[in-house]
Amino acid sequence: MNFRFFLGNEKIKEQLSFLLSSAHFPHALILEGEGGIGKRTLARELAAYLVCRSEGEKPCYECAQCRKALKGVHPDIFEHSATGGARSFHIDVVRDIISDIYMPPNEAEYKIYILGNAHCMNENAQNALLKVLEEPPAYAVFILTAARKSMLLETVLSRAVTITLSGVEPRIGAQLISERNPQIDYDAAFEAVSAFGGNIGKASESLEGGKMEMLAQQVNSIADALFADNEYQMLKIVSELGTQRREIMVVLNLLKTVFRDALMQRDVLSGQAEIVERLSQGFTKARLLALCEAVQSLIDMSDKNANSSLLATRISYELMRAAGR
Repeated sequence: MNFRFFLGNEKIKEQLSFLLSSAHFPHALILEGEGGIGKRTLARELAAYLVCRSEGEKPCYECAQCRKALKGVHPDIFEHSATGGARSFHIDVVRDIISDIYMPPNEAEYKIYILGNAHCMNENAQNALLKVLEEPPAYAVFILTAARKSMLLETVLSRAVTITLSGVEPRIGAQLISERNPQIDYDAAFEAVSAFGGNIGKASESLEGGKMEMLAQQVNSIADALFADNEYQMLKIVSELGTQRREIMVVLNLLKTVFRDALMQRDVLSGQAEIVERLSQGFTKARLLALCEAVQSLIDMSDKNANSSLLATRISYELMRAAGR
């Protein structure tokens, strides 16, 4: 398969290319990974492959089918993405799919349904989708994206192949970001991609308007509050985050990388060597592991619930508790 936009994940590319070329591509695929990792990009490239009419390498990005797919106007590619909040993927969308799926494709050999943030479906919506996942028409292909497969029902997981995506090498991500936005310095992009574990989307978001330095300082302030065992200081820092969900998520992901660096005590991905050293000296591995898990639970909470005020108020409590304060 000709991957033009989806970067890194070479083993996954090989696996997908084999499945496509051997005609064993599953009728339902789940792309798992955190936001910004490239799930939607990969889903769209897979859809382009399935509708491409080229006799050579696919997708060719040149034929009429590919051009329609890239523009998002192909009649046989249905795409819907939930907002990210709990139960924001409504059952009405699934009902629309059920009413459409038994009508043959208009132009291509396949009908592709890209369902973004599928983990935001409630149980009723997932059970409704299950009905078509069990016995879909031969031409139907489902590509679901999810932050974590554990947020989907076991019955849905059992009828799909799950592929877990990972971040890219910092140099690859930094090159892409600096090419897309010449105003962003390569070294700054490299540092941001490293801090977010190769997540290009989150790194790009953190660099908007020079926010990276400010948010990194907030991470340092949170670490200081943990060292000082100062709950009031922690609450003050958290209140400064306000209800800006995107910024809260950037801070949480930076914290996740910093705690991971301190736990592993090698390969400082976060670029925060000083604070990582302090954390590794000031907390046991058990406490650092608890802090990593606490941050992940807060990230999961954000994936399930768009209520930023609630998330912000939980940060202080969860981190202080994990640190044994």
